[in-house]
Amino acid sequence: MLDLTFTAPQPKVISGAKAEWELVIGLEVHAQVASNAKLFSGASTTFGAEPNANVAFVDAAMPGMLPVVNEFCVAQAVRTGLGLKAQINLRSAFDRKNYFYPDLPQGYQISQLYHPIVGEGEVIVDMGPGPDGKTIARLVRIERIHLEQDAGKSIHDMDPNMSFVDLNRTGVALMEIVSRPDIRGPEEAAAYVAKLRQILRYLGTCDGNMQNGNLRADVNVSVCKPGQYEKYQATQDFSHLGTRCEIKNMNSLRFIQAAIDYEARRQIAILEDGGSIVQETRLYDPDKGETRSMRSKEEAHDYRYFPDPDLLPLEIEQAWVDDIAATMPELPDARKARYMGDFGLTDYDASVLTAEKENAVFFEAVAGGRDGKTAANWVINELFGRLNKESLTIAESPVSAAQLGGVLDLIGSGEISGKMAKDLFEILWTEGGTPAEIAAARGMKQVTDTGAIEAAVDAIIAANPAQVEKARANAKLAGWFTGQVLKATGGKANPAVVNEMVARKLGL
Repeated sequence: MLDLTFTAPQPKVISGAKAEWELVIGLEVHAQVASNAKLFSGASTTFGAEPNANVAFVDAAMPGMLPVVNEFCVAQAVRTGLGLKAQINLRSAFDRKNYFYPDLPQGYQISQLYHPIVGEGEVIVDMGPGPDGKTIARLVRIERIHLEQDAGKSIHDMDPNMSFVDLNRTGVALMEIVSRPDIRGPEEAAAYVAKLRQILRYLGTCDGNMQNGNLRADVNVSVCKPGQYEKYQATQDFSHLGTRCEIKNMNSLRFIQAAIDYEARRQIAILEDGGSIVQETRLYDPDKGETRSMRSKEEAHDYRYFPDPDLLPLEIEQAWVDDIAATMPELPDARKARYMGDFGLTDYDASVLTAEKENAVFFEAVAGGRDGKTAANWVINELFGRLNKESLTIAESPVSAAQLGGVLDLIGSGEISGKMAKDLFEILWTEGGTPAEIAAARGMKQVTDTGAIEAAVDAIIAANPAQVEKARANAKLAGWFTGQVLKATGGKANPAVVNEMVARKLGL
C-alpha cells in the first residue's frame, strides 16, 4: 500500500475587494471509449478519416434505422467503473436528450440520465509530497458514469460564408464521468483530470488523447463565502455553494487551471458589485485568457428527457461483471506501491516510472533480474532525459529495453565502468547494436588485470613524491592518484581496484 496522508480539501481562497471567497469545482469528464466501432453502429471510430467517411445509416438518422448497443463499449464502461471502485448497476437504461444542432442529425442524443450504468466511485488524487515525505492525497468522489453518444463537428473556418458539418464523431461512444463538487482549487482540478486520464489509459478504456478531443472536461465553477461549503456538506443543499457556471470542452490541463482562476475572479467581481451570477455555459478563450458566454445553462427539463423507445433497458449479469473484474490490469497506485516495496524506489522515482503504462512496462523489462534502483536511475536519468531532449516517446526510443538491460549487465559484472556505460549508451542511441559486442569490438572493457593496474599506480606514485606526502597527511587527496591512474589507462582501469590499491600503496 502507498504511504499516503489524506487531508481535507484546502480551498483556494481569493481575496476580493470586500471579502474573501472560496472556490468550489465539479467536473464532468467526457472520455471517448476505446473501441473500433461506435456505440450504436458498426461504423469506424478511426481518427483523421476523410470527413463523413465513418458514418453508418443510423448515425446519419436515416428513416427506419434502429440503434444496436455495442457490447464492447458497455464492457469498457464497466471496466472503468471497476477501476474507480464504483458501483456497477446491473440494470441501466438509455434516454433521449432532445436538442437541435446541425451536427446532431437525429435531433436528440442517446444518453443515460435516470439510470446510469455506473454509480458512485472515487479517485485518489496525488497532490505531491508533504513535509513528512508522505504523498498528500485528496479523495474526489465520483457521482456516476453514464454512456452516451457523441455529436458531430461543425467547422466554421473553412469558408467565410458557409459552415461545414463532419459526422465522423457522430455516435462515437463516450463515458461521462461526473464528480461531486469536492475539488477546491485549479491545481487540484488539473491533478484530478491527470489522475483520471492515467487510470483510463492503464485500463485501456480511453486513450486519453486530449489534443484529439478524446478526453475533455466541462468544468463547473462557483464561489462561496468561507464556511458555506461546510454547510453544504452537512445539509447536501447546493444553494450554499453559490450559482455555478460551466466552462465547456476543456482539453488542456493548463487551460483548465487558467479558466477556473479567471472565472472565479469574474464571479467575485460581479457579486461584490451587487450583481448576481447567471447560471450559464461559457467557453474559455486561451488567446485572451478569459471565459465568455456561450448559452444559458439548460436544466434537465429543457432537454425533455424520456426513455429511448428504440432501446430496451440494459440488463447485465453479475457473472459477466466478475469476468471483467478478473481481467483487470494492475493500476498505477498499486504498481507504484509495488515499485517502492520491491525495488526500494523513492516516491518520486516510482511516480515517474508509473506515470504512463508504457514507461512502466519498459522499466520492468530493464529491471527484470537486475538491481531495481540501478535500472530506475538509468531509465529515468539517461533514457527519459534523452527522450525528453529530443521530444520522443518511449515507443520511439532508439534504445530498447533489452539493449539497456545489456548495458546494466556489463556494469554489474564489472566489465565496464559507469563512464564507459554512458559512452556505450550513446553508441547504442546513434548506431544501434548489441552492448556486449560493441564493448568488445571497441575495447571498452575495464582493465581488471591487477598487475597492469599496479604498474600504473607505482609509476604515478614514483613520479609525484610531493603529492604522496600531501595524501598521507590528508587521505582525501588520495583521489588525485586514482584520477591520474584512470587517465593513464584511458579510463579502462576498474576504479574500485585502483582505489584499493592506491590506499594500500600510500599506507592509508
